[in-house]
Order: sequence, then C-alpha cells, then structure tokens
Amino acid sequence: MEKQRTIIIIGGGFGGLQLARRLRKTDFRILLFDKQNHHQFQPLFYQVASSRLEPSTISFPFRKIFQKFPNLDFILAEVISVNPGENEITTSIGNFKYDFLVIASGCKTNYFGNKELENNCLPMKTTGDAIEIRNRILLGFEKYISTREDDKDSFLNIVIVGAGPTGVELAGAFAEMKNNILPKDYPHNNFSKLRIILLEGSSNTLNNMSDASKKASMKYLIELGVSVITGVFVKSYDGEKVSLSNGETIRSRNVIWAAGVTGSIIDGIDKESTTKSGRYIVDRYNQVLGYSNIFSIGDIAYMETPLYPHGHPQVANVAINQGKNLAFNLKNKISGKPLREYEYKDLGSMATIGKHRAVVDLPFMRFKGYFAWFIWMFLHLMLILSVKNKLLIFINWAWYYLTKDSSLRLIIDAGGNKNKL
Repeated sequence: MEKQRTIIIIGGGFGGLQLARRLRKTDFRILLFDKQNHHQFQPLFYQVASSRLEPSTISFPFRKIFQKFPNLDFILAEVISVNPGENEITTSIGNFKYDFLVIASGCKTNYFGNKELENNCLPMKTTGDAIEIRNRILLGFEKYISTREDDKDSFLNIVIVGAGPTGVELAGAFAEMKNNILPKDYPHNNFSKLRIILLEGSSNTLNNMSDASKKASMKYLIELGVSVITGVFVKSYDGEKVSLSNGETIRSRNVIWAAGVTGSIIDGIDKESTTKSGRYIVDRYNQVLGYSNIFSIGDIAYMETPLYPHGHPQVANVAINQGKNLAFNLKNKISGKPLREYEYKDLGSMATIGKHRAVVDLPFMRFKGYFAWFIWMFLHLMLILSVKNKLLIFINWAWYYLTKDSSLRLIIDAGGNKNKL
C-alpha cells in the first residue's frame, strides 16, 4: 500500500486557505499551521478599526471552516524553522514531518529597521491590531475630554503613515467619524480641531493606481477634511511626537503605520532563494528556488513572468489563484500528469474613500464616484466566506448608509497591550 503523502501548509491566508480547500477529499494528509485560530479578511480591517464592523464578521475560525475536511488537521502554532534535509519543520509545539511543504506565511509590517517606530506605532496586519486601533482611537476621544488644555492637541491628531489603499481607506473612515458621529456622541465637546493626517513619501496618494485615481482620491480626501502631506518620511516617533523628514513635528498619541510590508520569512530556507524584500523566489509552478518539494504562494512568493518581470502585486487575487493552481499541480505531480504554469490575470484595483467616493481601475476602463463605490462594496461582500457574515456586513453597511452612524464603538481592553495612551 502506498504511503499517504503529507502536505504542510504554513499560513491560512487567502492562498493557504484556497489551497487547503482545493485539496479536500484527496489522498493527501493536510496539516495547516497558523498563529491565529482564524482566517482574516484583511481588506476590511480598516472598518473594524473605525468601528463600522465587528471583528467576528470578517474573521472565520479555521476549525469551523474545516469541519467537513476529513483529510485536514488545523494546528495552532508558530512555525519557527524549516529543516529541508530532514523534510521537517520546527514549531512552538514540536517537530512535524512533510512530503511537500507550502509556505503561505504572507507579510508583516515593515518598519524599515526602525525599532522606535516598531515600538510606538500601531500596525494593522491582524484582527487584533484592528481592535487595538479601535480601542486606542475611542479611548483617545475620552481622554481628550479630561486632559488639561496644553496637552489636548496630542489627542486631536490621528496620524496615518502610508497613502496606499489601507491608509486612504482608513483616513476616509476616520474623517467620516469626525464629521458624522463625534458631534452626536459628544454634543457638549468641540472636536472641530481633530485632524486626520495622512503622510506619504511619494507625491501622490494611491501611487500604484492610475493618474485619474490618484487625483480623484486626493480630491475626495480633501473634501472630507483629511490633511494630506506628501513627499515626506517619518524619521522618528517616541509615542508623543512625530518627526518628519522636512523638519516638521506633529504631536500625536495615535500613529497608525500603513507604510509597507515585508515577507514573513521562516528560518532554514537558503538565503539565495529569497529576495532582498523578503520574498521566496519561485518558478512558474510556485516551487521555491533550489528545492524540489518546497513551494510558496501569495504575498511571500516572488515569481517573474513575461507579463510581470518584477514579480506579481501582493494582492488577494494573486494568492487565491496561486493556491488553486498549486492544488492542481500537486495532484498532477503524484499522478505523473503535466503541470500547469501560473500566470496572473490582472482584474484591476480599487479603493474607497468614504460614502459615494471610490476609485476603480480595470484593465479596460477606469471610473470613480458612486458607481465605483457600489462596485467596491459588492465585490468585497462577495469575497466574504459565509452567507451569514455577508448578511451581517450588508445590514451594518445599510444601517450606516441610512443613519451615518453605528453602535459598535466599544472599548475592549483585556490588558497587557504594548500601546497605551
């Protein structure tokens, strides 16, 4: 009897989850490792951070997802290193053998080696990070009321570093909170001086989108009252004062870092198989350079193709389709059938900047405004895993659309968080 082959998947993001789902009811034994016990829908983290959605609506427990996967075991653990010579990984709970290893560990926040920024800024890469931002922002509003006058301005500056989709969407959400919600929540306090400050090192917001989208996003942000400062970099932040490359300083207790990511590299893989930006170099079959049974998919994988000679963009659609393609190839690999090369079909990019304000770049057209905003909502809703969660999110969005308000502004602090006001 032929030995059952074991596939270890590291990471349950878009790529790892799609791969696992496509290998359901196969002869493989699947072990999926993740530090979190749930899949996270990262595109909507900003709505959790701005009190528009509860974290449970965009977070899906792995054990619930995999209830009907007879050949899969989920293991809550951190993968520490890989030993390719022994076909083994070392984790926080022990060692595990594999026949095939798939690294889908994604990315982490990139502070560019600045430990001070890492210690004091608020990242937004996990559900927990989004909850922490929500807690900090809401607590800051409460602190503002009781703080002495000469220290109030540090609570009235919310600084967001990085004007990619995450930064732009977060800035728009906080601006709408200032305009529509704070006057009702705090009728006896004046929050007119609250500033949402968006910092960007390049000369544009949404720098990877079309010129039309760059201009439209800037226009929308200014209309909402966001202070956009481009062409500057953050040099330091000590928890109270942001120092910029142009010599200016900004007092703030809340600095959110959305300025870039780097790969979540795992020890044990040859450095020659990784890029300087922290991604594994893979071929057209997602096989890691120099290894016959180690693969990588998603944000952590760097694949050069004729259409993308500098690698694919780090977006969900790439990870999902690499997961599908790798599942096809792994099944064919053990049966001796031909493998299929991966190529990314660009479906476009989009971002929303508040109610009725969004930009969409498709391969064949570009548009903005209300229709773009509707398309953004529809497509994100369709990507949510469960029907129940789709319905809950739709109800929340519909209620906010009609009332310009929500009832999700809970400060939930279990204690022990590194970032305190």
